[in-house]
Amino acid sequence: MDEATLLTGLRAALADGVLAASKAPDDVPALTIRPEALLPLVRTLRGRPYGLDVLLDLTCLDDPASAVRFTVVYHFASFAPPARLRVKLPAAGDAPAVDSLTPFWANAAWLEREVYDLFGVRFKGHPDLRRLMLHEGFAGHPLRKDYPDRRRQPVAPEEEAP
Repeated sequence: MDEATLLTGLRAALADGVLAASKAPDDVPALTIRPEALLPLVRTLRGRPYGLDVLLDLTCLDDPASAVRFTVVYHFASFAPPARLRVKLPAAGDAPAVDSLTPFWANAAWLEREVYDLFGVRFKGHPDLRRLMLHEGFAGHPLRKDYPDRRRQPVAPEEEAP
């Protein structure tokens, strides 16, 4: 399926859930959607005729100067036939929250925990949302643009040997 057909079909399927559709400079079709359209979009992507059934990556962008500070970015793919799609989801506020994709992809659990740990985005419905890379005593989220670069953190508490 070509990119134009993919974007046109998804715009029609999601109606007012799509904020923008474009082809990115790297030739990957991209959608910007409303947060409430995420789960309907995923159900549509996994079904026929799209078959985008692989979650390749999930990350986040922080732009404090923007009206919507955080943007969660998903990369979906299909191997047969080969296709890709980038989905951008605005997440507003200082404590943003979006729906979890763990019911659809097992690898979403790890990817969502990474974004939670480093950016502070919460994923509603995640079965085990806790820090992944940093210890529980770490204060803040180091990939946020307003995180002080010279901030000192407590050393991780040592675990007792069994």
